[in-house]
Amino acid sequence: MQTEPYFQKDAYRKVFEVTVLAVEGQDVALDATAFYPGGGGQPHDLGRLEAGGAHWPVVALHRQDDLIWHTVEGAPPQVGTRVRGVLDWERRYALMRTHTALHILCGVVWRDYGAKVTGGNMQPLQGRLDFEFENLQRELVDEIETKINAEVAAAHPVRVDFLPRAEADLHPDLIRTKINLLPPGITVVRIVEIVGLDVQADGGTHVANTQEVGSIRISDYKSKGRINKRLELTLEA
Repeated sequence: MQTEPYFQKDAYRKVFEVTVLAVEGQDVALDATAFYPGGGGQPHDLGRLEAGGAHWPVVALHRQDDLIWHTVEGAPPQVGTRVRGVLDWERRYALMRTHTALHILCGVVWRDYGAKVTGGNMQPLQGRLDFEFENLQRELVDEIETKINAEVAAAHPVRVDFLPRAEADLHPDLIRTKINLLPPGITVVRIVEIVGLDVQADGGTHVANTQEVGSIRISDYKSKGRINKRLELTLEA
C-alpha cells in the first residue's frame, strides 16, 4: 500500500476525493493526499476529511514508509470509505509563500555571499534561516532585504522537477544546508527551481511565481555562534 502525494506535483490542490486504505487508532492512511505531512522545516497541513455528512478534523500527519497517516478527531472513517479531503487553504498558502520567501533568501545569500544554511524553520508568514556568516551588521541585513524584495518583484517562475539520485549527486549545490539531510534511501530527488535565482533539493510546497510571496521584511537578526547568524523573516498578511 502507498499514498500518492498530490502535493509534490500540484501545491494548489485544495480539495480531493480518495479512499481510506488503513486505520490505526486515530490515524487514517489514504490512497492519495494533498495534505503535506511536514518536513524540511515546513509544518504539516491542517484541514478535514468528509464523507456522508460526517467530518473529521485533521490535526496531525506523519509518514511511515510509503504511507501518509492523517490523525483525525472522533471515530475515524472505515477502511474502503470514499472521503473528501479539504485543506485549511489560508494556512497552506501562507506556508507556501513563506517557504518560497526562504528559498529566495537562501538563493540571494548563496549567490552573493557564498554562505550555506545551518538551520531553519517556518510558521505561516514568518520564518528564519541560520547561515555561516562570521559577521552580520545592520547595513548588510538592509542590503539583503533590498535584494530579496527585488527578486520577489522580478516575478521569477517557480518550477518543480525530479532527478534520479545518481544525477542529483553530481550537483552538490542542490544541497544548501551544511549537512546533507537527504536520506540514503531516496532514489529520486525532488528539485525546486526559482528560475534565474535558485535551484535546491526540496520536498515542500511553494507558490508558482515569486510575486505571490509579497513584501518580505527581515524582522530580526542575531548571532547564534561565531560563524552562525540568524535572519528572521516576516511576510505581509
